Amino acid sequence: MTKTLASADTAAHAAALVQAADLMKAGNLDAAGELLARILEAAPGDPDALHYQGLLRHAQGRDAESIALIGRSLTLQPAQSGAWNNLGNLLVEAGRVDDAMRAYENSVSFAKDDEGADALSNIAALERGKGHWQAAERVSRRAIELRPTSSEAWYNLSIALMEQGRIEESVIANSRAVLLQPRNLSARSKVIRALELLRENEQAIGMYREWLAEDPGNPVVAHLLAACEGRAPARASDGYVETLFDSYAGSFDASLEKLHYRAPELVARAVQEMYGAPAANLAVVDAGCGTGLCAPLLRPWAAHMAGCDLSVGMLQRAEQRGGYDVLHKAELTHYLDTQPGRFDLVASADTLCYFGDLREVLAAAARALRPQGGVVFTVEAMDGGPDDFKLEGSGRYRHAAAHVEARLAAAGFGAVRIEPIVPRREAGRNVQGWLASARLSAR
Repeated sequence: MTKTLASADTAAHAAALVQAADLMKAGNLDAAGELLARILEAAPGDPDALHYQGLLRHAQGRDAESIALIGRSLTLQPAQSGAWNNLGNLLVEAGRVDDAMRAYENSVSFAKDDEGADALSNIAALERGKGHWQAAERVSRRAIELRPTSSEAWYNLSIALMEQGRIEESVIANSRAVLLQPRNLSARSKVIRALELLRENEQAIGMYREWLAEDPGNPVVAHLLAACEGRAPARASDGYVETLFDSYAGSFDASLEKLHYRAPELVARAVQEMYGAPAANLAVVDAGCGTGLCAPLLRPWAAHMAGCDLSVGMLQRAEQRGGYDVLHKAELTHYLDTQPGRFDLVASADTLCYFGDLREVLAAAARALRPQGGVVFTVEAMDGGPDDFKLEGSGRYRHAAAHVEARLAAAGFGAVRIEPIVPRREAGRNVQGWLASARLSAR
């Protein structure tokens, strides 16, 4: 039988729960755990304490226990909107999207006042992940009705509108998101990007300059302003890459799912065409490994597999995913230059789009390869014109096929193959790219 607290103990119990929550927020997990253990010793079936203990287990990286504890709390007391929402978040991280959707729906059904806005925003994010843009729009509008000050709801609405090609409406919604949360890097950059898609470059430039005046040392804003003004540095700065991808690390994989991201599987397909059936006999480097999406696809060919990235956040996710023998935090060209003759294969999915001229990075790749070694990578494609490459408002470079071919040849590669691909979608449109593969010529 579940033990309940006497009324005289209720105030002390509530105060202890608040103290436990404060300890968790402060990062003092051991003290929070000791306090929650004492609370549950006095009241073993207390739903609030079980919920908090579940949150503690999540903070400790024990997610299976976390899900079980919050589930037990909800079995004892189903009418907990916040607990259902937290359970949904944990289930999303565990890859149980359908279960998460049900948890969020329960959160909404038990919500009071504007409490359901968070769960509705999470439902909208899941609908975005499935490419259900109209559903995402509908649910986002429900969240806004409940809580007009929700930056997340306005941001979700703006993305849903953009993916339906309703750019003007998207700009308005995104502007509200930015107004409510000016430090939201993703939302603020999206609204300016939408202005660029509308060819409102002067307004976009003005917003970037205003943002840079507020935050003078921000490398992301400086890079995007340069892109908008048509000033193309040789490559994206280390500061830009680190800041951008550290900020996206936690949501990166889910974001790419929404964009129908295919670059890793396209790279793996080219590797199969180059080397045939996997034999686990190659030294492979995943150049710009990000969260490690290429690892499970390339590992069958690898006797040894290294990963390299500038973002600590991305490398942490790659380590969690597994598949690598070693991971390095380093700028890519420098890293390859320190690995002479180390690899049989340099593979790179959507990393060289942060380089302008590919001369140095491909020369470094050639030096890092053993005789007859191979390189496989993707870049975004230019639509034509006289330029070799161009920095776009997205912050990424597009490359002409002729530039890719010339730089591969200059680095000593032969058997060059370049084919058109669609690595992902963006703003409701296919992104055009190149899949390049080549082998070192005999030396």
